[in-house]
Amino acid sequence: MGMTLQNKQRKVRFDLAWLRRAADVALGKCVAQSGDGQFGLRKLHGVEVTVVSDAMIARVHFEFMAMPDPTDVITFDHGEIVVSAETAVRCAKEHGHSVEEELVLYVIHGLLHLNGFDDRAPAARRKMFRVQDRIWREVCAAM
Repeated sequence: MGMTLQNKQRKVRFDLAWLRRAADVALGKCVAQSGDGQFGLRKLHGVEVTVVSDAMIARVHFEFMAMPDPTDVITFDHGEIVVSAETAVRCAKEHGHSVEEELVLYVIHGLLHLNGFDDRAPAARRKMFRVQDRIWREVCAAM
């Protein structure tokens, strides 16, 4: 299975090559983790990640979830992950790391959703975030 990652926004500058490498490392780690025992990520032919603006992710959020505000990441079951560069800038500043590290966190979050993790119920959210944070630290350390 492969992953494509493209930048469809112009407001935020970031190292796309670094993000692609980190996302590939993340994919290898996420594919081995399943939230529901089904390993749905392994069944996909590929994953497509698109980095967009807040305005674009707000449109997608409204169209598919009837929520009008921008969000950090939206994952579709067919293997598409949409992430917001502008949200990443704000959150990266809050947490004291780079935009690229924040974006790869969103990619990891999306990959885990594709592999059966859910963050709606508190216990499931804690489980997902523990796995997500561990993988994120490993990916960032490897880069």
